Amino acid sequence: MAPDFCIVMPAYRAAEILGATVARIPETFYKRGGIVVIVDDASPDETGKVSKELASENSAIRVIHHPKNRGYGGAQKTGLEEGLRLGCRGFAVVHADGQYAPERVMDLLEPILSGEADLVQGSRFLGGGARAGGMPLTRYIANRALTALENFAFGTSLAEFHSGYMLYSRKLLETIPFQSLQENFNFDAEMILLGHLAGFPCHEVPIPTHYGEETSSLDPIPYGIEVLKVIGRHWMGRYALLLNEYSDSRKDNPV
Repeated sequence: MAPDFCIVMPAYRAAEILGATVARIPETFYKRGGIVVIVDDASPDETGKVSKELASENSAIRVIHHPKNRGYGGAQKTGLEEGLRLGCRGFAVVHADGQYAPERVMDLLEPILSGEADLVQGSRFLGGGARAGGMPLTRYIANRALTALENFAFGTSLAEFHSGYMLYSRKLLETIPFQSLQENFNFDAEMILLGHLAGFPCHEVPIPTHYGEETSSLDPIPYGIEVLKVIGRHWMGRYALLLNEYSDSRKDNPV
């Protein structure tokens, strides 16, 4: 029997925290038939080893090892493609560092599974979760500024564009060419943008946020520059063209 939904968990330099994050996934997730796809993105620490151990202890956990590092977006692509292959209809991206509460995964999946939404973001800025959870002030201000710029450029009205707690329906993933997007941290924002262009508005759900001592692979200055590049590509019509070309290719080659 195919799993109904899955967690996609990109993992890089997560050996020390991965086990604790997986342990926070609620039992109801597994009882309702969910699976976890951990993608070890060629991590130089023992993330791969820890992932294997977790999978040996729980048959609902699957592990994919990248031979070469592909980046945050690349790891997501691998996990999403695996979930599609297995027949899942709901997909939740949960970070291996536990910053986004795994405990909330079923609440966030509900709009997807009920058909209410095809694209959901767990938002740290709805309900004041970001600052209450310890988001550094400089990152808070940068996030606010970039989100305002993106909303203006894309014609959206999201509370934030940069939460990594993303959830997708099978319908969305089969409609937009997510495999053609960037493999860095801009993957999430590009997914929101493509979803918007394809007529799938982003449904936001408030989430708690925790900023601990975990290290992040995200360098804020290059990240901000890449966000500006995404806006530039959008203004040049590249995302609309990508979406139209993909739609045409599906019409010419129906599955």
